[in-house]
Formats: sequence, C-alpha cells, structure tokens
Amino acid sequence: MTVKKLEHDIQNEIRNELAGQCHLFRANCGTAWTGNITKLPNGDLLIRNPRPFSTGLPAGFSDTFGWVAVEITPDMLGQTFARFIAGEVKTAKGKLRPEQEKFLAAVNRNGGIGDVW
Repeated sequence: MTVKKLEHDIQNEIRNELAGQCHLFRANCGTAWTGNITKLPNGDLLIRNPRPFSTGLPAGFSDTFGWVAVEITPDMLGQTFARFIAGEVKTAKGKLRPEQEKFLAAVNRNGGIGDVW
C-alpha cells in the first residue's frame, strides 16, 4: 500500500533532518477574514463588516525559510554570516506556481539559496 505524503509532512521531515545544520522555519502564508467578530452560542463565528487580510508575506514566498551559517574566506577577515535559504516544498505531483518560481529566482539572484524540496 502506497501512502501519499502531504506537503506539511514533507516540510516537517525536512526541518527535522536539517536540525543542527541550519535554522529553518515554516512560513504560514494565506488570506483570512477579519472584522467585528461575535461568537454565537453554537460556537459559530459571525463576522460583521468583513474584510480579507493577508499574512503579509509576498506572493510566492517559500514554504520554509531561514539561514545557514557560512564561513567567509580569510581575505574577508574570517567572519561568519547567515545566508538566507528558502525551500518550496512539493509532493511528487506538485508544481511551482509562476510567483513561486519568481521568488526562488530572486533569492538565488541576491546571494541566497532557493530551491524546490
């Protein structure tokens, strides 16, 4: 029997595997509703004057992000710095959206490490 993994499960496996090698976080992106919220006796929520809001991360922001320490060469005084990393997690059948491709390209173009995991 083949068990299909969800992206969330794959994200957790990746974060656990890379623990101690880098600092990696899950980005919770999305849109929700806010407004004047009233909880009804049955537990439902009533939203008056609803308006959508975004989590604030740009479209295409990767599922996971963080940094990895990189040793600078001796000609750069031997300092260590954090290099931004971003991983877009996909299942075997998953496909990148155009905005995700653009985000990963921007990360790589600016000295970070961005890839599909």
